[in-house]
Amino acid sequence: MTKEEVFNKIKDIIVDQLDVDADKVKENTNFKNDLDLDSLDIFEVIDKIEDLYDIEIGTDEGMETVGELVDYVLKQKTDK
Repeated sequence: MTKEEVFNKIKDIIVDQLDVDADKVKENTNFKNDLDLDSLDIFEVIDKIEDLYDIEIGTDEGMETVGELVDYVLKQKTDK
């Protein structure tokens, strides 16, 4: 699994789940500042990602951007 594949999947989840414009979702996109997501929105996205990749994402990970989430998923999958 490549970084691009994970990014595209996470982008699809954000767009589908939260009705966000796909052009707004880039690696440096901040969940709160750029997408105006609240903690419930972010939880919904993380829940889908956890199910998809069979990983757990702690709420204390401090991820603020899409790229940080992509890197976290990749690290979890390669550490298994």
